[in-house]
Amino acid sequence: MANSHHRRLEVTVISGEDLRINDRPIKNNAFVTVNDCCGSTSSQDSTKPDAQSESYPYWDEKLHMDLPTGSRYIVVEVCRRTSSAGDKLVGTAWIPVSDFVGDYTPENYLHFLSYRLRDAKGLRNGIINISVRVVSSSYKGTLSSSSRLPPSVLEFRMPVDRERNGGTVTGVPIW
Repeated sequence: MANSHHRRLEVTVISGEDLRINDRPIKNNAFVTVNDCCGSTSSQDSTKPDAQSESYPYWDEKLHMDLPTGSRYIVVEVCRRTSSAGDKLVGTAWIPVSDFVGDYTPENYLHFLSYRLRDAKGLRNGIINISVRVVSSSYKGTLSSSSRLPPSVLEFRMPVDRERNGGTVTGVPIW
């Protein structure tokens, strides 16, 4: 359960690209595990194995985890499940928490991110595509049909006088 010393993350594992084991494309059963950099099993979650997409798997699965406030990275591991040798590591990505926490992004902002995977030898081995949202306690998960934007996203419009300004918007928004 999340408390004041944790952030609740919603990580959607979207897809992988060009995944290989021993320089050969994987055939099936790739899955993804997401955890904090300390490897805490209490904050770890995994996707189901993708049975059909070979070296370009597609999961589109939401994983949830509690991230301790002081954590600097989350670790995304792509593995392949085999019946004979168990799970084989395809690649790992260490994702800096600063890529989706801080700055001036509003609460519950959805970050779409892609990272290069590295195999056990540190060599490039495909790409993982994910989205990350830091979930606040007020987030409901979906927008109602009556609202077009979440309350934390401001809508900005500026009229354009095409005859006087040549169709170019001039000005700087001030919040």
